Amino acid sequence: MELWLGDVSQEVSTGDLPEWNEVDALVEAAYRRYRSVGDGAVADYIPALAAADPEQFGACVVGTDGGVHSSGDTQIEFSIQSISKAFVYALACQELGHELVRERVGVNNSGAAFNSVIAIELNDGHPMNPMVNAGAIATTALVPGASADERWEAVQMGLSEFAGRPLELDAAVYRSESESNQRNRAIAQLLASYGRVELDPDEVVDVYTKQCSLKVDARDLAVMGATLADGGVNPLTGRRVVPPGVCRDTLAVLSATGLYERCGEWLQGAVVVD
Repeated sequence: MELWLGDVSQEVSTGDLPEWNEVDALVEAAYRRYRSVGDGAVADYIPALAAADPEQFGACVVGTDGGVHSSGDTQIEFSIQSISKAFVYALACQELGHELVRERVGVNNSGAAFNSVIAIELNDGHPMNPMVNAGAIATTALVPGASADERWEAVQMGLSEFAGRPLELDAAVYRSESESNQRNRAIAQLLASYGRVELDPDEVVDVYTKQCSLKVDARDLAVMGATLADGGVNPLTGRRVVPPGVCRDTLAVLSATGLYERCGEWLQGAVVVD
């Protein structure tokens, strides 16, 4: 499905958002334009996700000044899933530095599906970037901690700091994903065979699965994005979560690889949605 945007007036603002009422109107217009779109299907590769209500839809924008602009179902929680990859990457870069994480995980687009095993083999065991599952698992393995429990606590606390509130585990999604994540476990074992994961691969996947099962709503994600946009300072709490250089690295890797093999189409404005 391709969403036509040719009749949408382009709004560009550099440095600061437009006036409050204008942002509110733009968010409301976006919500109204797309709330009736019913194409596609909910994800079912994790059984618990298949129960999601496809009618739920909302739009939320948070500015670096802490202003919240929202419309629709923006306070209904769901599991964060792959969006967590960017923020755990930021946490790993903060702890271990730009060079080590780039060498271990990479920053280049694999040109393959997010859960590809072949891409690992074609690149001599290198996961290529932190947005695909292989790279995300390798990134989670880099989170400091003396045990899997400590690494999970670091991930949960770090993402909560990005959101500006404590994030809780969705136990039902975690159980469902744990029972159906054979591919991720295979990816972790393959990475371990290449020396890209030095910890117990099953423990790493368990932490990664919990990471993806944290509950957020649209407002939380907007706050997390605004934290990156503001150089690492959460606009609601005023606390610094990560340094500006980490935000630069994270935003760069999101641009290059955040939509997997479709990044170029997105950046050129050909919004293609499967």
